[in-house]
Formats: sequence, C-alpha cells, structure tokens
Amino acid sequence: MKVINIVGARPNFVKIAPLMEAYKAYPDIEPLLVHTGQHYDKKMSESFFDVLGIPTPDIHLGVGSGSHASQTAAIMTAFEPVVLEHKPDVVLVVGDVNSTVACSLVATKLHVPVVHVEAGLRSHDREMPEEINRVVVDAISSMLFVTEQSGLDNLKKEGVADEKVVFTGNVMIDTLLRQKPKLANLTTLEDVGVAPRSYGLLTLHRPSNVDHPETFARILTALEEIQQDIPLLFPMHPRTRKNMESNQFGERIKAMHNLRLLDPLDYLNFMHLMSEAKVVLTDSGGIQEETTQLKVPCITIRENTERPSTCEIGSNQLVGTQTQAILDAYNKVKDGTLPEPQIPPLWDGKAAERIVAALHERFAG
Repeated sequence: MKVINIVGARPNFVKIAPLMEAYKAYPDIEPLLVHTGQHYDKKMSESFFDVLGIPTPDIHLGVGSGSHASQTAAIMTAFEPVVLEHKPDVVLVVGDVNSTVACSLVATKLHVPVVHVEAGLRSHDREMPEEINRVVVDAISSMLFVTEQSGLDNLKKEGVADEKVVFTGNVMIDTLLRQKPKLANLTTLEDVGVAPRSYGLLTLHRPSNVDHPETFARILTALEEIQQDIPLLFPMHPRTRKNMESNQFGERIKAMHNLRLLDPLDYLNFMHLMSEAKVVLTDSGGIQEETTQLKVPCITIRENTERPSTCEIGSNQLVGTQTQAILDAYNKVKDGTLPEPQIPPLWDGKAAERIVAALHERFAG
C-alpha cells in the first residue's frame, strides 16, 4: 500500500510529523512524503523537519510563492507527473492550504482516493481562501478524518456519507504532546527577558486584519492599552512587518515600548513562549487549538472561527476586531473570571495512530 503524503506550508509540517511516525507500525505501508515548496527555506526546513523528526521529503516540487491561482496551478502541474509515476493507492492531505486543494484535485482527476486530515472545519466565511480549500477538499475526499464535534456536524449537514467520516482527534495535539517535555530544557523566556505568566504573546497575519487600515487601527488601539499592563511579545509575520513599514502604523508600533518585536521563532521556542504566557492574542487557527490543550487563555481577533470547540469548552475567546471587545476579553483574563477550560474529546496524542489504522483497514486489502 503506497501513500503519498502532502506538505507545503508550515502548519502542515506540524500535522504530518506524527503521521510519518505512525506509519512505522505497518510494514506493508509505503509512505512517500511530497513537499510542494509552498513555504520553504533552509531555516524552516531544519527547524520543523529536524526538531519534529520528519523524514527528508522523497520529492520536492519547489513551486515557491505566488498568487492563489498561480501557486495552485503550479502545484497541480508539478504534482501530476508524480502521481502518474508512483501510482499511489492513496493521497493524504492535511489542513487547508493551497497545496492541500491542488494535490487533492490532481489525485481525484486521476482516480486516486484522497484522504483529508482535519476535515469538516468551517468558518462559514467564504472571504477566507482557506474556507474555499476546505469545502472543495472535503467534497472530493474518499475519507475524512475529523478533529472535533463541529467537523462531524458540518459534514453531516453537507450530506457527506457517514462511512466516509472518522472522528480521530487532532494530529497537531499529537505533536504538541510529543514535543512538550523538551520545553523544560529551553531558555526562551530568559533569552527574551520575561518571567512565566507575566507577558502576553501576540500573532497577527491574516489579510483581513493587517491589510485593512481601519481594522488594523482598531486592533492597535487595544494593544496600546494592553501593553501598558504587561509586555507583549510579537514574533512578526513577514506580511505584517511589510505592512507596518509601508503604512502609517509603523510609528504607532514603535511608540509602544512594551510591545517587543521578535523575529519568527522555531516551533519549540514558540511553544515555550505560548505555554508560559498569561494570555495569547492571535488571528491564527492552529494557535487556538494549541492554547486550548495548554489551558492558556487565548483571545482570537477574528469575526469567526473554524474551531468552535476551543471557545465552547476550551480557553479561547472569539472577540472580533473592535477595540473594546478585545479589551473586555483581556480584562476577563486579568481578573481571572474565565471558566475552567476543558480538553476536547480525543485530543490525547493518539490521533495519528487512529488515522493510520483506519487507512490500513480501508485500503491495505
């Protein structure tokens, strides 16, 4: 049984790592790892592949960056010969990036079953390119592996047959739990100059936040007030840094003396800062899940989330982008008035084992 596994962007690396490990329990599965090159540089390769124990990709497509259309087309053009040459029994995709949808389309048109890890998540916001990718991939997948209850509910509403859907838990949590013991040996907090539970961690990168001046201005107003109370550590996404340097907000950010700009961090150092933070402010998807597992208060600066379990039982507050809503959420963290968060079902570090077992049962015959 030959399984081609697709990675392309940094969130994919975290999700694929436990799957590549889980395949080792099945000698009759031959896993091939294809890196599309959607995100690729030497530092990130070393950081994610070496630290997370991901094997060197068997095939690297090297497509690089581009618009959504050009990048998706380039991945499809490069991946089609790979499928024709290797004749896989299954193509496995993770997440919701352009590599995910591009390789799914190629495999489906060549009559190769697609399996989707992290299926069923929906923000119900078609302005998000990731939402389009999720809907398309789920519609053409032969098996859908779901991380939380909302995924089961969404797929049922969309008419996906029950026999295609498997509730497995969350592979990102597999990676977090496997790597968590390493955090105790790191000096990240000392290097940055902060003490545990004394600082906030900030990430912002979504175009809906950083590309719209009115929205960005509202967010900055809230950050100006919060950073007067605690230091805010901001590993800055290249998109955000570019926007900051090219618009009127650069001076406002520089004037926030307790907002500390950091270069992007590798997985372990970022997890260390997250695990010891008093609060995390973000517009990321995966960070909502990681903070929930760590029981660290999270304020999600978005109008919607595709991971509602993190709000329903976890540590996440979904607040939108209005200044006062962000401040109100921060004050709940500061005052300690939030309910005790819980961990969603099956977020136990064994999702990858369940996924590979289900694949083997379905396709190895």
